[in-house]
Amino acid sequence: MTVASLGRFPEKPHTRQTSRRRSGFQPDKGARFAFCYYSACGFPAPSNRAADRPCETAPVADDRPTCDADRHARTEPGWKRSQCPDNPNRHPDQGKAMTPRLLYVLHSGNLYGTERMALATLEGLGTDVDPLLCAPPGPVHAESQRRGVPSIAFTSPRDLALLLRRELSSRRAVSFAATAVTHSLLFVALNALYRRRGVHIHMVHGGTDERDSYGRKKVLNRTGVRFVAVSDYVRERLVANGVRADRITVIENFLGSEDVAARPRRPAFTIPGVRRVLVVSRVDPIKRVDLLLDALDRHTAPRSLEFRILGTGWDLDALRERARATHTNVTFAGFSDDVPAELARSDLLLHLCPVEPFGLAILEAMAAGIPVLVPDSGGAGSLVEDGVSGLRFRADDADDLARRLATLQTSDAQTLKRLVAGGDRQLATRFSAAARIADYRRLFKGVAS
Repeated sequence: MTVASLGRFPEKPHTRQTSRRRSGFQPDKGARFAFCYYSACGFPAPSNRAADRPCETAPVADDRPTCDADRHARTEPGWKRSQCPDNPNRHPDQGKAMTPRLLYVLHSGNLYGTERMALATLEGLGTDVDPLLCAPPGPVHAESQRRGVPSIAFTSPRDLALLLRRELSSRRAVSFAATAVTHSLLFVALNALYRRRGVHIHMVHGGTDERDSYGRKKVLNRTGVRFVAVSDYVRERLVANGVRADRITVIENFLGSEDVAARPRRPAFTIPGVRRVLVVSRVDPIKRVDLLLDALDRHTAPRSLEFRILGTGWDLDALRERARATHTNVTFAGFSDDVPAELARSDLLLHLCPVEPFGLAILEAMAAGIPVLVPDSGGAGSLVEDGVSGLRFRADDADDLARRLATLQTSDAQTLKRLVAGGDRQLATRFSAAARIADYRRLFKGVAS
């Protein structure tokens, strides 16, 4: 088995007395590639001196206990030097049970969908692994503390390299999850040296930049890393950009039952039709917020609805001015730090992006007890069963969007409540924490067991 493969790494590290060639340790192409990347970026080079690696036997001072190897070998069949209690460099957790470590490294310290799902995953797996969230400084650390998930901040690749070396040198089993290609390559390079047992997954939440979000991931093909895509759409984009299909597992995002219960919820519909429509989105060209204004330009029926757009982006100023001039029923409110309350005050969530990787706001709308209207493409389209847990319109089609909005304006209360109930069922089954954490447990089963 190669050192960069998924699954388990050999438990016994090579010692100073045994060369890599004699021990059979030969890094595969993926490990060599990662080593080259590691060196080119100027990360602190892992030491080859045995004294720097506590899991190996090294020369000791005269006043420290030493190990009589000949005596052990004669009297104890199967004896190994690394297991001897007299060995001063014996591995810290050698001979005792230990919960496997799971390091989850984020490329951002913000608190958007990717970061929230990392916390929810670590929180759910906490009984099976010893979790540690690693991220740049940001609000994710305060939320991590609130949830009781240990976290540590790093400010540079060098900081992260030192952190990973410390973890790998002190544990026999270390699993790893990352959202950035550079971080996965760094771990591959380091573990080629330490050879710790563990599962290495690369989380792919997708994005709007095809190359950065999907194209760069194929460099991990040669490392044996397992990919987790948050939707079938993300999986399709990965395969289209050269990632090996047999290494991709789809595990959709989810909301925990406690999270759902704690969110504010709109009262049940009692009168026909929707009046207040909420859009939660960055205001960038690819998000197609302009499609709403196009629909209002062409059709009069939706003009009686009140639209509120939460988010900022490149198009914010231009679209805000356009709305002020032609559609005063559309308000661009900018960033909001209380989206759950905004959802609970609305009648409908409108999602417009045709290439959304997932769309966590759609699940949050279901939790708020309001129906959703989404395009029939991308990850967002795959989250909704048309007419059952929400409605769909033809992506990038302003006329079909206006038609669907007009339908919802006149829908009776029972129809709206049926759509809300369909969303509740999806949250309790397909998008439940219990179901999706079970998927992650199966993925980490080799180490957690």
